[in-house]
Amino acid sequence: MKGLRKLAISIVGGLFVLIGLVFILLPGPSLLLIIPGLFILSYEYPLAKVWLRKCMKIMRNSAKYLDRLFRRKSLR
Repeated sequence: MKGLRKLAISIVGGLFVLIGLVFILLPGPSLLLIIPGLFILSYEYPLAKVWLRKCMKIMRNSAKYLDRLFRRKSLR
């Protein structure tokens, strides 16, 4: 049963990440698929948890940058 669970997690999470990586080259919601895929994979693979944290840090820094940029534009 545990092997079946790990296989299902690997297939679903890997599929999300793979489709997200394809959408990096093609127009589409790449990060909206990569992050959930890494989240699913992090249940079984510690390396996926490391990459998930890196992605979350990059997204947080991007959001802070955009907030500062929009705040400056709206105050002018």
